[in-house]
Amino acid sequence: MSAPAQIPDGLTTVPHTEPEGGVPTVIDSPRAFERTIAAFAAASGPVAADAERASGIRYGQATYLAQLKRAGAGIALIDPVALPDLSALGKAIGDAEWILHAASQDLPGLADHGLTPARLFDTELAARLLGIPRVGLASIVAECLGLELAKEFSNVDWSKRPLPADWLRYAALDVDVLIELRDVLAQRLADAGKLQWALQEFEAVRTTPPAEPRVDPWRRTSGITAFKDARRLAVVRALWQAREDSARNRNIAPGRVLPDRAIVAAAQALPRTAGQLVRVSEFAGQGQRRRAAQWQRAIDEALNLPESALPSTKGPHKEGPPQPRMWERRKPEAAGRLAAAREFMAAASEELSTPVENLLPPEALRRLCWQPPMPVTATTVADALHTHGARPWQVELFAAPLSKILKALGT
Repeated sequence: MSAPAQIPDGLTTVPHTEPEGGVPTVIDSPRAFERTIAAFAAASGPVAADAERASGIRYGQATYLAQLKRAGAGIALIDPVALPDLSALGKAIGDAEWILHAASQDLPGLADHGLTPARLFDTELAARLLGIPRVGLASIVAECLGLELAKEFSNVDWSKRPLPADWLRYAALDVDVLIELRDVLAQRLADAGKLQWALQEFEAVRTTPPAEPRVDPWRRTSGITAFKDARRLAVVRALWQAREDSARNRNIAPGRVLPDRAIVAAAQALPRTAGQLVRVSEFAGQGQRRRAAQWQRAIDEALNLPESALPSTKGPHKEGPPQPRMWERRKPEAAGRLAAAREFMAAASEELSTPVENLLPPEALRRLCWQPPMPVTATTVADALHTHGARPWQVELFAAPLSKILKALGT
């Protein structure tokens, strides 16, 4: 089913249905890749890039198609399954600027194949800083270029081979207008006095290291907050891990192997046999009945654990301040600081036409208000904001006014 693009009200657009030069053939052989390397090395200017995954269908966030465009080289659609090492192309591109939309989503997967930009322009982030209300690629292209992009294949199984022609056209169109879009957004940023903000934000995205593995990732299972006993949490943990192992081995998204609601239902019922398990409605389907013995083994392991091996009902210790909803009870003076700081940031967001979360990392503001530096001065607040991840432009804008707020509250 097609997903209609969100076009700003009253805007007239022209459908953009064919990429410049037509839809190229997928590059999936060493010889074709060598020709692509030579073409991109001989070309000039920035490189538009995108990547297609199979999120929610396949396990993990692997890249199944990489799209690049450069003036003079045209569009390249590269199969990273057939050609896993793309580092030679990255070297050929050198220090040219890369243009991506929502770069943080695609950079890790591209890096897995040796593609890491030396410089970055993120069109989604640029749109956020400009206060554009809808920041999906189709919406921004419509507003800035007057072109209509269809987004009907954004959630398909890109691991499929061969890829259908319509999918390849969609993939090529996603990079076809990025260079032109970048130029329009860059000019708007410069006109608004926000270009330096954007460059710092882009560099922060480019240089952000991979996220550390989550502690107890099974605790993110939807619906387990109702469980207060360790035994049921152990069942959740065991089923989550069994699902993870099966999903990885079968290269299927975990939610398709066993939904969270089924894990929670089993932990609620605590079945003692596979027969009892399949009487739970979430396990009554044919697919789950076939694997009932596998799931029951995981449940049995959890039910037989000694008390000392059960998970804590409180979860792992987290560094930093607690959730703000708890502040009033635990540290009311910090709650007052946060309320005042948020009110100021909301007003700044309105004045600067930039979402508040892009003006200052929310975590930096929370940490500052939970434990302000002593003594509170513009300099010490600036140091604290920098330590908590704020960029120089953010520190320059907000260290002094936030220090005044904190001092006014008697900090």
